Amino acid sequence: MGTHAGVGKDTVARIWRARNIRPWQVKTFKLSNDPNFETKLVDVVALYLDPPERAVVLCFDEKSQCQALERSQPSLPLTPGRAGTMTHDYKRHGTTTLFAALDTATGKVLNHCFAHHRNREFLAFLKMIDGQVPRDLDIHLVLDNYATHKHPAIVEWLAKPRQKRWHLHFTPTSSSWLNLVERWFKELTDKKLRWSSFTSVDHLIDTIDEWADHWNENPRPFVWHRSAEEIIAKVRRGRAALTTATKSATDH
Repeated sequence: MGTHAGVGKDTVARIWRARNIRPWQVKTFKLSNDPNFETKLVDVVALYLDPPERAVVLCFDEKSQCQALERSQPSLPLTPGRAGTMTHDYKRHGTTTLFAALDTATGKVLNHCFAHHRNREFLAFLKMIDGQVPRDLDIHLVLDNYATHKHPAIVEWLAKPRQKRWHLHFTPTSSSWLNLVERWFKELTDKKLRWSSFTSVDHLIDTIDEWADHWNENPRPFVWHRSAEEIIAKVRRGRAALTTATKSATDH
């Protein structure tokens, strides 16, 4: 830029800094191509902002491929003048899949780790939820469009008269940000998993269970604030910007 404009690099840096211009930074994004995006969005956001009476609203997802990584040397804690450290190399001991359902009203989480995430594990977890929620309450489950969630075995179980209290609400494709349990997964990863070292898969599972128990002792619900109308308007602006940028690139 300095060569092109005929000025020194320090001048370019000073101009960028004064105007908070950071051309080296790139933010990622993904707009859903789901043809039913707006319908699904309105449905899920309505659950968050105006939950039904005599019902529990649960956000469900799987955190697959949780790795039991054992660091080659102990990590050093944060001290004045020095950041916390950890070795870059590790030994792999295997993986587990964490199933979790977040109660949007209380912030409590029901969790269980499975070796796989097939329809049989999903069905087993649904039965766990069914046993935990009082029979006089309906269950509204927010989940993604993973094929396992729509497997014939799942559909058959939900169709039974005893399961009539179940209501599934699917998020639009490429819209994991709409599922509040993802926020809890971030808490778990940032505050526990990323900084720990595990000697086995069982050690990893025990750590996850202990952290979840600790969370449930003093749960913190994640409160949704944005209306569906606000989100739809923002997405439409994003689509318009993409269309303009694509057309401009094509024209040139």
